[in-house]
Amino acid sequence: MRAIHTIALLPVITVLCRDQEGGAPKNELAFRLGGLPSLSRSDALSLNAGPGTGLQVNYGRRFLDGNKLALYGEINFLASPLREVSSSVTSATQNFASLYVTPGVRLKAFPKSRISPYLAIGGGYADYEQSTTEINGQPNPASRELAREVFDFGAGVDVRVWRWVALREARFVTSIRALRTTIWLRSRTGSTTYIAGGAVVLRGH
Repeated sequence: MRAIHTIALLPVITVLCRDQEGGAPKNELAFRLGGLPSLSRSDALSLNAGPGTGLQVNYGRRFLDGNKLALYGEINFLASPLREVSSSVTSATQNFASLYVTPGVRLKAFPKSRISPYLAIGGGYADYEQSTTEINGQPNPASRELAREVFDFGAGVDVRVWRWVALREARFVTSIRALRTTIWLRSRTGSTTYIAGGAVVLRGH
């Protein structure tokens, strides 16, 4: 049903985003270094993935433009080098690193204004690399590499400080569906990764 509604709205978005000469720069490249909060399971297994550092790079290209709305195609990269795992079950993975690659679209309101709020949605690929040892110090029998599908969405505000430079304040959310890995003790679950903080946006034609 949501997909039908989205398709039905596409002609309206296309009209509002009709390309105009002399519009805003078409290409945007954003860099953000932010924090990832800890993740916990709420059941008897008492699993916790500690906080980490997230490096996010986002490239977007505008393909529909208007005074009220602009539509961008984008690709988002989010990497976290190391997150420690704590658990009452000592056979859990000791730590892990992660990388997310998620193409998608971004809808920006008032793109020619100094302040432009936006919504973003996409989906793609996540890669996890587990440690070679468990919390108890024993060798980890699981494969080090694990790939999963991801769905991401986010919202934020761009603040233009110069024609070619903007600041972006956002909270980007990546939802991992049906994650099966010894990081979470071989159970079927999902998790959500949040990254918040400011980004520098470079813009050009």
